[in-house]
Amino acid sequence: MTGGLAPETPVGEHDEERPARRLSGRWALFVWAASIAVALLVLKQVFLPFAKGNQYYLVIFLGLTLPLVFLCYRPWGRPGGTDNPGPVDWGLAAIALLVGLYPVLPLAIGDLGGGYDAFLDRQGILSTSDIVAGALLLVLVLEATRRTTGFVLPVVCLLFLAFAYYGGFLPQSWDISHAGVDFSQIVNALYNDQSGFYGIPLDVAATYIVLFTIYGAVLASSGADVFFVDLSFALFRRSRTAPGRTAALSGFLLGTVSGSGTATTVSLGAVTWPVLRRAGYPRENAGGLLAASGIGAILSPPTLGAAAFIIAEYLETDYFTVLVWAIVPTLLYYLGIVFAVEADARRFGARAVDIEVPRVGRLLLRGGYHFLSLAVIVLFLALDIPPFSAVVYATAVAAAFALVARLLEARREGASPVTGLLTWLRSLADALAEGVRGALPVIAVCAAAGVITSTITKTGLGQQLAAELVDAARALATNPAVVLTLTVVFAAVAVSVLGLAVPVTASFIIAWVVLGPALTDLGVAAPEVAMFIFYYAVLSEVTPPTALASVAAAAVTGGSVMGTMWQTWKYTLPAFLVPLAFVLTDNGSALLLQRPAGTVLWVVAVSALGVAALAVVTGAWLFGPARWPERVLCGAAAVLLLYLQPLSIAIGVGCLIIAVGVHLATRSRETVTEQGA
Repeated sequence: MTGGLAPETPVGEHDEERPARRLSGRWALFVWAASIAVALLVLKQVFLPFAKGNQYYLVIFLGLTLPLVFLCYRPWGRPGGTDNPGPVDWGLAAIALLVGLYPVLPLAIGDLGGGYDAFLDRQGILSTSDIVAGALLLVLVLEATRRTTGFVLPVVCLLFLAFAYYGGFLPQSWDISHAGVDFSQIVNALYNDQSGFYGIPLDVAATYIVLFTIYGAVLASSGADVFFVDLSFALFRRSRTAPGRTAALSGFLLGTVSGSGTATTVSLGAVTWPVLRRAGYPRENAGGLLAASGIGAILSPPTLGAAAFIIAEYLETDYFTVLVWAIVPTLLYYLGIVFAVEADARRFGARAVDIEVPRVGRLLLRGGYHFLSLAVIVLFLALDIPPFSAVVYATAVAAAFALVARLLEARREGASPVTGLLTWLRSLADALAEGVRGALPVIAVCAAAGVITSTITKTGLGQQLAAELVDAARALATNPAVVLTLTVVFAAVAVSVLGLAVPVTASFIIAWVVLGPALTDLGVAAPEVAMFIFYYAVLSEVTPPTALASVAAAAVTGGSVMGTMWQTWKYTLPAFLVPLAFVLTDNGSALLLQRPAGTVLWVVAVSALGVAALAVVTGAWLFGPARWPERVLCGAAAVLLLYLQPLSIAIGVGCLIIAVGVHLATRSRETVTEQGA
């Protein structure tokens, strides 16, 4: 975080975006001021909401943030010269501002405008100017999404629009055929209805996500990110596994600040890659560890990723409940990474590295206050205070401690308190602007997601596709348990493939409306379905061949991109099986802390054992190098253990015991042979 008023840095580095412009001069100052204005609007809405309702606020919010996308993100490629917006960008920003705010403009010229109430009164019978403005906004939303995430999501949106419009031309024998939707009605659904641009995804972006990105920026500006990394180094000190453990713990702690996989990977790599290199980690292994640790940020309480807030809205539950659901799966995710670190450090002979950091106690005395704002979020959520209020209070706590730190720093340097105060004000303003800019890609994605959800709602496509998925499973089996298992596997593959093409938030929304009904129809509870889809949407970020976090990690370490992707997949393999446990049996709900304490304890213990068995498979190490017989047995044990039924658990434990026995017997024979030689 810079201290200047117009930072010449990329506009956010989040996992749902492409590289942003490096603004400079007056253009950077303009965007900086506009971003702060949006941040103040968002904060104002928390305590003084608009009297005309939430959708009125969403119209203004989209109308003010969409133009910023065209100013902050270049249309394509890398800049040839200056990286500031050109005439086309300013023209698109101006049109976006006009059509975005059109529904609330008080103008009344013919059928143009007339104010928000008049606009709502025309729902279903839009005027010509309404249709033109809505069509222009649609084009601009798709272009904003293309600039921030690439071509795939806009193309998917266009395919859904084509399906809505041309549905009547499909063969009537097809289950997904429908009568077709008139273009004016498509625009009406997107522009003058709560299921389109101004639906739940944008609502979540405009309330929760922006506030949490602002909080993360304020916390980072206070030095929390540096403190978390130093604390991780101090905890593990000097051992050959310490560098790997430090990377994993730092990824988890930094994730509480950013909630972004790729951003955490880059930040983590900048600090820990030199240490991993000195410890002897190959570039690809180090990159895989960094990417796996970074992507866990989207799974890590209390911030999680954007899709977690959407889960709370879809299920009409509080965000604290979603946070609680995520605790055990997150711990199992990082437990798998730790097991892999232990195996790797021994397999390729990692070396201990001396790192000069203060002792843990001294670090906590000096910077332990960084945990207080996180505690405020958790405490306030537990007290049933809305998340958007809780995060504002947490942001205030983080800002207050940052002020004290700036004043103390100014005193140590012999400067006046006014200097410290001004420095703090500049960093706070930068953090507000950075928080808004960091949310721009998610805002574009959420607005575009409204195109998909609106189309599915209008045409009934979601229910039809869900039925087709279940029918495909029933064509292969008749046993209900097998049908559920096949459906779950099909759904997991579908979410993973979908996530290769679109960002996490979009893949969750699409999968929820298409695949969610298939699983709930088979008797799986909605919380388990939502977390299952959420985790596979996140894990698609580390799935070859388009794993963004792995690409970022390879750029940091200089390793092979594909090699880094496969190493990342190796580190995260346990996480690919754990979500299956959510939905295959009733005991899976214990992993989301929805069962009695006794059930939770044995389910977590069995799942941890399953993760350990998977680590043997991927790490090729038990008490020494593990050969294929032991690895195959451990793989079978992991699958059986994660089914979480008494019989499968007993067989799984048996397989694990046999694997250990075979491994120890093999090692004993090799030792005797070596001694005899």
